[in-house]
Amino acid sequence: MIRLAVVAEGQTEEEFVKQLLYPPLLDCGIAATPILLGRAQNRSAGGGDVTVAKVVSDAVHLIQSYSAVTTFVDFYGFREKGQLSPEELEEKIRAGVEETTDWLGDRLVPYVQRHEFEGLLFSDVSAFEILPDIPPQAVQSLEDIRSEFDTPEDINDSRQTAPSKRIADELPRYRKRVDGPLIAEKAGLEKIRAECPRFNDWFECLETLQDRIGP
Repeated sequence: MIRLAVVAEGQTEEEFVKQLLYPPLLDCGIAATPILLGRAQNRSAGGGDVTVAKVVSDAVHLIQSYSAVTTFVDFYGFREKGQLSPEELEEKIRAGVEETTDWLGDRLVPYVQRHEFEGLLFSDVSAFEILPDIPPQAVQSLEDIRSEFDTPEDINDSRQTAPSKRIADELPRYRKRVDGPLIAEKAGLEKIRAECPRFNDWFECLETLQDRIGP
């Protein structure tokens, strides 16, 4: 059994890993454990304030106790990103770990979610209907937003148009920590994978760890 540490940005991602990723990965011989990043380990802090240095520090520490380590942090709000892409940030994370340890190769799977967790929820907008008293016009508005982009991962990340901001505009009572994992579970992992190619590539890397690094 491979013990996989998932460095998660916040409690929403933590619940997502537990509810949606853990069962199918376990079927692949992989036990995934979400570990809150840095200050998010203080449960009152939430996510955000992500830096390459913090991710590298956590990954290097976890390498000592787990068979493999991956990351699950948002591109939106990533400090120091400047003009870097999610892929370039992943490479900086890998390079930072490589500078500190000789634990390399497939055992490290850096992943930066483009643009943020809420983008995944646009994989199936009808899943928002699981929330109580949601206005039908709100679902239609979210569907209209989704139709403007090729994939949910393309919904952009400015302060006004990030996926979470768009959801909050339509659903002011949306609670990320509680409602986000609920909506994702309703949409289902297979639908999310089908709609979000970058996320799907990451998950494929995880579910094939057994073949690539052994027990």
